This record gives sequence, structure tokens and C-alpha cells, in this order.
Amino acid sequence: MHITKAKSGDQAAFSFLLNFFWSDVFNYQLKRTKSENDTEDITIQTFSKAFDKIHTFDESYVFKTWLITISKNIHIDLLRKKNASISIETSKEQEDKIYLVADESPTPEDKIIREQNLAKLLKDIKQLKSKYQEVIQLRYFQELSYKEISEHIKEPMNNVKVKLLRAKKLLSEIIKKT
Repeated sequence: MHITKAKSGDQAAFSFLLNFFWSDVFNYQLKRTKSENDTEDITIQTFSKAFDKIHTFDESYVFKTWLITISKNIHIDLLRKKNASISIETSKEQEDKIYLVADESPTPEDKIIREQNLAKLLKDIKQLKSKYQEVIQLRYFQELSYKEISEHIKEPMNNVKVKLLRAKKLLSEIIKKT
């Protein structure tokens, strides 16, 4: 059901899928890479690619298996590129291909974040990893578009969207604890 909704561009469905399957992909990659930073980057790229290609997913298969396969292929590609000492560059075409997630439909995390006192919110944001602090700051305080954030941090727009989804989820968990 969430996959069908995601195929139609429902942001809440993307958010649910990211949150539900994040630890499966993350833990799978952590065993392979033994590096939390590499694992997090690969996991972000996995969801970025999966959301970009979700319209091609055959629902008669298991979504988790599809994600793990994408993750494995991204890791293999990264190893090949490292071994070949080729710098990774994103083509303009890839930059322009984004999965459409409606900015207008606020997620439960958006609602929690909006309701926070600014001073407390800034303190909570400081608890996030720096890469998540940066995208939250650029999106909500500098009010940059996904495209502008993508250009600013020199990453594909899909990665920006996945990082923001993840950052909002982690931030809402911090807010709920305090």
C-alpha cells in the first residue's frame, strides 16, 4: 500500500518507507563496510536511487530485497571507483531527474519541528550529525529549494531529499525525548 502511494508521489509514503526500511539497509551495509560514515552515505544513495526508480518496482517482489540489491550494487560500484581512482561526478541529467515529492504535504515530523520553541529547536538540531544539521539549516532557516541545496552541498537532488527526510525523522525523535 505504501509503495503504491509512493509511486504516485505521496511524501508520507516515502517517509514511511525510509523510516521502516532504513535500519535493514543500514545494518546490511555496516556489516560490509565496517564504517558508519560509508554506511550512511550508501544508505542515503540507496533510498535516493530506489525512490527515483520506484515506478519500476514490481510489487510481486519483496521491497526490502529490492533495496538490499540496490545497496549492494551501489557498494560494489563505489569499490570499483575507489580501485580505479576515478572521481565520482554526477551528470547534469541525473541532477535533473528527481523523484517528485510534494513539498506542500507536511509530514508528522514537520508538524513536531514547527511546534518547537526556536531556542530549544536550535539546541536539538545541534545533536544531529553535521551533514543533517546542514540540510536542515539550509532548508528551513535559509529557505533554499532542493535544487539550491543540491548545488550548495554538491550532491544530487535525490540525496538531498533523502537526507532531509532522514534528518527530520532523527530531529523529531530528539524533540520527543526532551
